[in-house]
Formats: sequence, C-alpha cells, structure tokens
Amino acid sequence: MATVIHSSMVDIAAAVDALGGMAQKRQLVARGARDLDLTRAVRSGDVSRARQGWYTTLPAADPRVRAVRVGGRLTGVSAIERVGGWVLGPHPLHVSVPENSARLRNQWNRHRRIGKYTKAGVELHWDSPELGDRGDNMSVALADAFVRVITDEPLETAVAALDWALHVGIMDAFDFHDLMQHVPACRRFTERWVDAECESLPESLARTRLRLAGHSVVSQVPVGEVERIDLVVDDVVGLEVDGREYHVDRFEQDRRKDLAITLAGYHSMRPTARMVFTEWPEVQRGIAIAIAARGGNLSEIQEFRGSVRAVRRKDAPPRVSSAAES
Repeated sequence: MATVIHSSMVDIAAAVDALGGMAQKRQLVARGARDLDLTRAVRSGDVSRARQGWYTTLPAADPRVRAVRVGGRLTGVSAIERVGGWVLGPHPLHVSVPENSARLRNQWNRHRRIGKYTKAGVELHWDSPELGDRGDNMSVALADAFVRVITDEPLETAVAALDWALHVGIMDAFDFHDLMQHVPACRRFTERWVDAECESLPESLARTRLRLAGHSVVSQVPVGEVERIDLVVDDVVGLEVDGREYHVDRFEQDRRKDLAITLAGYHSMRPTARMVFTEWPEVQRGIAIAIAARGGNLSEIQEFRGSVRAVRRKDAPPRVSSAAES
C-alpha cells in the first residue's frame, strides 16, 4: 500500500518561531498542526516541551522558558534583566503566576513539582487575572515588571532599573509619572531618587548609596570644555564611575579628565565598576575621608551598611539634581 503523504504538514518549528519562540498547543492546532506533527517535531529536536501543552524553540536555560516551565511568566527584575535593564545579580527567577495556579513545576525540570517551601531558586508572585491580559506568553508587560520591582526590591535596585529605562528611552517622563501612580503610596518616594541622565549601573548604585548615607550628590557636572563629571559629592569629590568593562583606549583621555576635575577644585576619584559592586564600603570610606580632609566631619558621615529595603518618606533626602538644574 502506498504511503500517504500529507502535503499540508505544518512546519512546527517555524510556527513556534513566528509566535515568538514559545507557543501553546492550541495556538499550533489553530494553524493546522496535528498531534503527530507535534510529536515528530519534539522527537527530531526541532522544538522542545517547556511544560505540558507548551512548545518552544528557545534554549532550555533561557529565563523565559524556565518561567513557563514553572507555570507562569517572567516578572520583576528577571523581566527587566531579560531586556537589557540594569540589574545587579544574582537573584532568584521571578515568576508571575495567576492566583488560582496549580501544579507548578521546578524551573529546570518540568516533571518535578515545587511547593510552598521548595521553590528551588524561584520567587513566585501571585498576580490578579487582569495582569494576564498584558505582556506576552513569556513575560508580563514591562510596566507591570517595574511596579513589581519598585514595590518589592531594595531602593537601589528599583532606582537603577528606572534610571536605565529613562536613559535608553524605554519610557519618557510622562510614562514614568504615570507608572508611579500605579505603585503603592508608601513607595512613591522612589520617583525623587531617579536620574534620567545616569549612564551606567555602577553610577546609579553609587549615587543612591551615597544619598542613603546622607551625602549631597549632583550628577553630570560640566568640567572643561566638553566633559562632565559623573557625580559630585558634597561639592568636594568628583566621582567618575566607568560602567564599561574595557576602556584601555580611553586611558589617556580619562587621565586628562581626572586632571580637569582636580583643576576645577574637586578631589578626583575613579573607582571601577567592580569596586562599586563588591568593595563599596571601602569606596565610601575613601569618599568620606576625602570630604573630611576638606573640612568635613568624618564622625558625622553615615556608613553604608548593606541594602535598604525601605526608606520612610521623612528620611528621604532631597531629590538628586542634575547640573542643568543647578
């Protein structure tokens, strides 16, 4: 008997790719896929099952796939990091799941369940149904991810994510103001800590940490004819934080800038990004000593002691200003 050839056989991998790299079975069936087509595509390696009824062409370790494997979508810092946002890791995989979700799975193994006390590196967020109408199959809408970060994360983490969004144009001033109206009232003070002129993650972290310690910080202060100082602290220290990993080609230019900062009357300091990330107490102590040497009182400088998860409105220092506002 002659073999029957189905000329209308669906290219499952192409169909999944067209849907963003992740698709539910019902979406593929609506495009003509049969169970046999799906089984063949999995066996051939063209697609894989993220979880029951979900097919993907993305790598198994992709955070979007891991979120779907759990039974939800990326949210919070995980969603923001996925699109290139400024996030200092590592951190758990943040997954938004519907309020009535059941049979949640391990992010690495779809056959292994996770429970209330065995989340295995996953932070679950039980969200309302209307949130499911926004975003896509693998991630909540970016605005919802920002609300989650502002609500739950330490101040420096929220500020860095928002600095990035404004710096790269993901949102404008109007969008930012509108976003803050959806944040719990007790966290709306975060708006006054954000600086659209910030140019890197370490610069953002340094600015927020210094303000938390009680310092006055002005960003992007002109020096020389074309350069700007990243941060001027207490009108004494000119702090340059280069967010790039490699900048050998700028060595002489950076030294000239350091000289210009000194000639402008500031104490020039240039910690690396790694120093801001992993050696911050020493960096802050150096800043405090430089300020004290110019007449400040070292005993009055507050020492930064780890992440701050909440800051009362009355404790928040004045909003950081840019040179354009000075």
